[in-house]
Amino acid sequence: MTTASSLFSFSSFHLRSLLPLSSPPSSSRFAPLLLSPIRSPAPRNHLSFRAFSAVNMTDTNGAGMDAVQRRLMFEDECILVDENDRVVGHDTKYNCHLMEKIEAENLLHRAFSVFLFNSKYQLLLQQRSKTKVTFPLVWTNTCCSHPLYRESELIEEKVLGVRNAAQRKLLDELGIVAEDVPVDEFTPLGRMLYKAPSAGKWGEHELDYLLFIVRDVKLQPNPDEVAEIKYVSREELKELVKKADAGDEAVKLSPWFRLVVDNCLMKWWDHVEKGTLIEAVDMKTIHKL
Repeated sequence: MTTASSLFSFSSFHLRSLLPLSSPPSSSRFAPLLLSPIRSPAPRNHLSFRAFSAVNMTDTNGAGMDAVQRRLMFEDECILVDENDRVVGHDTKYNCHLMEKIEAENLLHRAFSVFLFNSKYQLLLQQRSKTKVTFPLVWTNTCCSHPLYRESELIEEKVLGVRNAAQRKLLDELGIVAEDVPVDEFTPLGRMLYKAPSAGKWGEHELDYLLFIVRDVKLQPNPDEVAEIKYVSREELKELVKKADAGDEAVKLSPWFRLVVDNCLMKWWDHVEKGTLIEAVDMKTIHKL
């Protein structure tokens, strides 16, 4: 594992809470955020959806999943990798997010986190839906998900598979059409490896690709995935972090987003505003948190 570059200065992560974020008036749903009263197994061939679901569907129902999340957890298969990001297999999202299996088998899967800025250099945040299995109702960056074990999302050259996955999920979660976010407009800035428990038996163990893009887009959030969205300036986000550190329990940030905020986001935001993102790219290093 290579050491962290100068853009990162990682410290141990503690999940923090944020102050409540009040929903903006319906006439300004996409307005900026208001700041006052406001994750090396050996190669494996895992159980298929059909084999696994017959054994575990009762457990899934017991976890309180709705029909959409149940389908995604069993039908979607994540890409398993080792700590050097080499593909070693695939498994269901369900298995990949069970802390018991993560700990017992060191299951590590690929993920991505999209940071979408508009032409005013405001960052789009989303609050995850209350039906999400991991980290429901936490605030996070624009879009966070996984490339799936399918040909179009396994392409290694120029990180094309991950970019294809990001384009797919921006449509699924936020209604952003592919024409608004061309795959060649994503800038992969780096990779980080982290582990974070969620509520109960769930958690994340991800090798996360950090993708930046500057585009003005039309938004139509999917309520099965997203509870709320807000654009924020860098100063508004800094203020949020200060209030998060004050210890209010009402709203939380996702652990992966907080790691990026704490270690590199503001430096990368400088490059966003200057149009020099290419200077910040480091895809050789995997930053282990």
